[in-house]
Amino acid sequence: MSLSPVKRPKMESALEQLKQHTTVVADTGDFHAIDQYKPLDATTNPSLILAAAQMPAYQELVEDAIKYGNKLGGSEDEQVQNASDKLFVLFGAEILKRIPGRVSTEVDARLSFDKEGMIKRAKRLIDLYKEAGIGKDRILIKLSSTWEGIQAGKVLEEQHGIHCNMTLLFSFAQAVACAEAGVTLISPFVGRILDWHVANTDQKTYEPSEDPGVKSVTKIYNYYKKFGYKTIVMGASFRNIGEIKALTGCDYLTISPKLLGELSKENTKLTPTLSVKDAQASNLEKIHMDEKTFRWEHNEDQMAVEKLSDGIRKFAADAVKLERMLKERMFSTKNGK
Repeated sequence: MSLSPVKRPKMESALEQLKQHTTVVADTGDFHAIDQYKPLDATTNPSLILAAAQMPAYQELVEDAIKYGNKLGGSEDEQVQNASDKLFVLFGAEILKRIPGRVSTEVDARLSFDKEGMIKRAKRLIDLYKEAGIGKDRILIKLSSTWEGIQAGKVLEEQHGIHCNMTLLFSFAQAVACAEAGVTLISPFVGRILDWHVANTDQKTYEPSEDPGVKSVTKIYNYYKKFGYKTIVMGASFRNIGEIKALTGCDYLTISPKLLGELSKENTKLTPTLSVKDAQASNLEKIHMDEKTFRWEHNEDQMAVEKLSDGIRKFAADAVKLERMLKERMFSTKNGK
């Protein structure tokens, strides 16, 4: 009598294992990717919206945004800005139909050094979501982690109950200032830190645990947990799944569809590398960030200074491209072009 072979339980994918220790967020404006990988939350930015807005599948949203901008009237620039804001919200609203959590929508990077401008635009985006029947509890407003951006986040959180996601975060000084401002969430960038080190030092490859972006997020996580800050740490901007696996246990990780796909196909066992217990045992000391200290400490970090300014320029350039695309579609026929 032959015995049937014992069936071994199938190992869960790295993605399923990661979801047991970390909240997984989709870094995309593509609804199909969100449907496929079922993240809790989703993040967008001008670059992602620009890419999605050029796909045939999303032309109806672009047309709706254009109609909205035309309807409000005003100068051509005002109509384009209103259409652009509406497009961001239309994408966010569609994403929210597909996820149980929150969507991050970004304030124009050209306002990165204008505290009042960022507050005004954030409130405008929240109003547009409200018009679409979506409460502010499901929105994270993304702001650049400049001093002005961090202070705008503080005002929005404390005075208006608007949750903020501080993006383009590269230095420890930025992270400490964000925690002290009491913002909901920060997005420290991992891959862009790695990019800088590869481009500017002799070392071209790193083991995941030695990756400078991974080490940066680990230090921030440990500092927040040791001193009881409620701000969520969401690692962002990954270049490979090794970086992601090395941050298992981080509060949140926002991951591109390509890397979500790679994680879903891998079956190696994941163990948390970050934990509150380890963080509380770390030897980090508490520091305070007033404006002078922030500007000096951030300025001392060459990588952070260069990557913050580069990130602002790139997001601003993509916002301009998006507006140019909208402007051509809104006014080229009117002007007989």
